[in-house]
Amino acid sequence: PCRGTLFCDSGWIDDALGAGITADAAIRLYDFGVAAISLRVPVGEASWQEFGALLERVDIAVGADAASPIWLTALNRVRGVIAEALERPATSMLEEDYLIGIVHELDSPLSAEALLDRLDLAPLLSGDQRRLSESARRDLLRNRFSYYVDDLVVLAWDRAFIYEPRRDTDVVDVLEVANAQLLEMRYYDELLDDELPRMYDLIEAGHHTVGLLASRRYARLARRLYSLVAEVTELTERVDNALQVTEDVYLARVYGAAIELFRVPNVSAAVDRKLSIIRETYSALYSEASSQRAELLEIAILALILLEVVLSLVRH
Repeated sequence: PCRGTLFCDSGWIDDALGAGITADAAIRLYDFGVAAISLRVPVGEASWQEFGALLERVDIAVGADAASPIWLTALNRVRGVIAEALERPATSMLEEDYLIGIVHELDSPLSAEALLDRLDLAPLLSGDQRRLSESARRDLLRNRFSYYVDDLVVLAWDRAFIYEPRRDTDVVDVLEVANAQLLEMRYYDELLDDELPRMYDLIEAGHHTVGLLASRRYARLARRLYSLVAEVTELTERVDNALQVTEDVYLARVYGAAIELFRVPNVSAAVDRKLSIIRETYSALYSEASSQRAELLEIAILALILLEVVLSLVRH
């Protein structure tokens, strides 16, 4: 059975991860163009050192590059299933990776504070086995949250640790949503980065065109920019609507911290600035095209008046 995922044969995952590591794969598709692929590696009884070592092995095996064979294989399998449903599929890829270590049970139940005192989370969250300075450790453990006395979430830039005895997955889902939002904003940012130089080149070419052709060129460019602004604005609104976080205050706090940690507001602000530049350019081009059309119309009217005068003189 497929267990509700798009992946039925997991042999390719086990081969890619290496000997002794097995995983389940699942995917969640967002209608604004993100495929969130998850590999879940089950861990049985293990010491804290063994748990951290396994996390490092998985991190090295899967890699952070979208060109890694394991991710390419997964993505190609997904495309094979949903290819006919895609609208304007992109040929280039952007990726965001995030590694989460989840503990459901300890040999003796601990409160969140006791867990922080007894277990060293710094190597697990940083991936660095050398001892960090106290300031670095404080920064690394700054974004931590607990709802009950015996659960804990600690967020870092590219990793997280979750202690959840009740096996809830809400926090994992929230972190996936935050990463999906970052990925989509990065896509629009790069799209606009590519569009702005082309826009400047087209404007420069329009300045070297005279008469009616210049007016038409400006009008076409203005329509193109308007279409781009409308498309990006519509899609960013769909992202915002799709990524509405639950009214749960605790999950909202985790989500807000993840968004800030991933610097999503910075990327979103950059997208807004570039959209603003394109909107202003569109307005200027539209005004320029309208002005040139008005000048041509005035010249045509004057020409007709002059022709009428000449014809009147010829008749008399």
